[in-house]
Amino acid sequence: MFHSLSESLTRSLLAIAAVIIFALSFLVVADVGGRVLFNTPVKGTPEMVSMSVVIVCFLIAAHAVRSGGMIRTDVLIEVFRERGQNFAALLSGILGAAFFGLIVWGSYEPALHAWSSGEFEGEGAMRVPVWPARFVVMGGALLVAVIYVSQAIAAVRALAYPYRAERL
Repeated sequence: MFHSLSESLTRSLLAIAAVIIFALSFLVVADVGGRVLFNTPVKGTPEMVSMSVVIVCFLIAAHAVRSGGMIRTDVLIEVFRERGQNFAALLSGILGAAFFGLIVWGSYEPALHAWSSGEFEGEGAMRVPVWPARFVVMGGALLVAVIYVSQAIAAVRALAYPYRAERL
């Protein structure tokens, strides 16, 4: 059940990230066009783009981990036999969960502070709220940590029951 739920959730977040990227392309074109043609850029473009890049990165991180698209050293892993590969997957799951868990832990208070204080990025006519990016970082990191934990559990099962691993 977790497998299908995480797959649909990560695909939905990937689609949201694609829509944001598509919208950003129009914003950047409008900004450059306004700057060149009318000498008036779209206000707040740098702030919106910088916030959106952070949001997009953490929206797609769960899909990258779940699909096996994160950086790994295939040359080293393929040297090991199946048991060594399962141990490497366990170690990767533990370290990945710890790293992204620390991101969740470190971003909890700043996200709440950004929400309660009305923190904004930018000066002048266009100010962009910071809280959406902070909550997406926290939520995306939490989802990635949970996916890493599930991968570590699968690796433990594969190590404990090497002949039943493909059925688990």
